[in-house]
Amino acid sequence: MYDISGVIEQTKKWILEVVIGCNFCPFASRVVKKNSIHYTVEFSEELTLCLQTFLQECRRLDNDLEIESTLVIFPNSFQQFDDFLDTVSLAERLLKQNGYEGIYQVASFHPLYRFTNSPLNDAANYTNRSIYPMLHLLREKQIDEALLNYPNPEQIPDKNIIFAREKGEAYMKVLRESCL
Repeated sequence: MYDISGVIEQTKKWILEVVIGCNFCPFASRVVKKNSIHYTVEFSEELTLCLQTFLQECRRLDNDLEIESTLVIFPNSFQQFDDFLDTVSLAERLLKQNGYEGIYQVASFHPLYRFTNSPLNDAANYTNRSIYPMLHLLREKQIDEALLNYPNPEQIPDKNIIFAREKGEAYMKVLRESCL
């Protein structure tokens, strides 16, 4: 069993050590420094409750403009990556159904993340391998603003993959696991 503060602290460490440390997201450092990320932990294994929490976080973003993004962390759910992908699809559908399309965007991270057609042991998978399954809600307006000032943002995923593969799977795995 996990406790909320422990899960959040581990997630913050993962963001600092992996996401920012490996520069997987060149925009993460700014929001971490501004302390404008909200962290929500949902312990339920019930899909309906998990999706309700996701929608609650959309409403939180509606009401608190100081929050730039929210990480909804699921330490007890979606242990299988394929099940998690189904949940991501449902979350994206909920955004559309609730009028959030074009307002919020969801990014996904999972401990067993695997790019389509990539081998399980491909170090590139660690660019999206988190310590817990999580959905990251981002404000599209802020994404657009950040991309205006960043040269060639479409190259970010390729740079991340090259970096991870150069470091190797063993390095990436140890780095991620050191956050637990």
